[in-house]
Amino acid sequence: MGVIVDGCPAGLAFCENDVQRELDRRIPRHPGITSTRAEPDKAEIISGTFQGRTTGAPIAMLVENKDVDSQPYERLKEIPRPGHADYPARVRYGGFNDYRGGGRFSGRMTVALVMAGAVAKKLLARIGVEVLAHALSIGNVFSKADLTREELRTLVYESPARCGDREASPLMEKAILEVAEAGDSLGGIVRAVTYDVPPGIGEPLFESLDSELAKALFNIPAVKGVEFGSGFDAARSMGSLNNDPLTIERGKVQFKTNRAGGILGGLSTGREIVVQVAFKPTPSIRRKQTSVSLTSGKETDLELSGRHDPCVVPKAVPVVEAVISIVLADFMIRSGAIPKVLK
Repeated sequence: MGVIVDGCPAGLAFCENDVQRELDRRIPRHPGITSTRAEPDKAEIISGTFQGRTTGAPIAMLVENKDVDSQPYERLKEIPRPGHADYPARVRYGGFNDYRGGGRFSGRMTVALVMAGAVAKKLLARIGVEVLAHALSIGNVFSKADLTREELRTLVYESPARCGDREASPLMEKAILEVAEAGDSLGGIVRAVTYDVPPGIGEPLFESLDSELAKALFNIPAVKGVEFGSGFDAARSMGSLNNDPLTIERGKVQFKTNRAGGILGGLSTGREIVVQVAFKPTPSIRRKQTSVSLTSGKETDLELSGRHDPCVVPKAVPVVEAVISIVLADFMIRSGAIPKVLK
């Protein structure tokens, strides 16, 4: 897996340890919570840095796949898997697409997003912007939504489920283990909160902050929904209840509440940017499913083997952080909040 990050300012202190720290957060080391595939995900920076700092040239990074077993996919190349992109990809690319593990549609693509996010996070840290995500729900188990900044910092990555709620976390783990034993899978919601984004960031109308964030988040495999602030609950509310009143605190304009999720009119308001990202259940399950044989043109039953995550949410938490960081870093560079050369 490789990624090229272009446009990073020169002078940023950046090394392989920065990338490795983020990659290590992607895999909860807990039996049964994630796939039995054991990739070390060792990061290597190929270009774009010199003497521990970025040069301004594109940053190329690489992670080798070490634990590969493509054999289970050989018998599936003529049988599209339900819930996967196998059939539309075959039509779109005339059968030349790489069907092994889903190819470019695989969840493995998130490795590249996390590597790029490592660069963006270091850039944002220079101006005090911090993106913190956690598992809000897995299946029907919900965490508290109102976790503090310190709880998100310290508790989320202690939990195999990537949940900062100490009461909900073991229930999420139990739900994942039970569904895995049954040969099935679960989906869930990742909630991300971004702190200290200055007001006025965004480029309306067609590159608004929320539209660019949503577009990027929908490129994460398995994402089926994105909402900001009160989201779809706003459709069931009234203006008098959904609006965020303004006030003056310490000589500055402030919003008393944050139902807008930190974005109005495609611009940041100065409040926390709150986004919830819905992930579908992992489509690769051991239970019998119905598909078709593209060779015979007939309906057929399909039972999948191989090494699959019973729930992608724990792995998705750092991916959501990475993608939000990438988008925000772009906007901060464009706005001049992050200079083109760092001293």
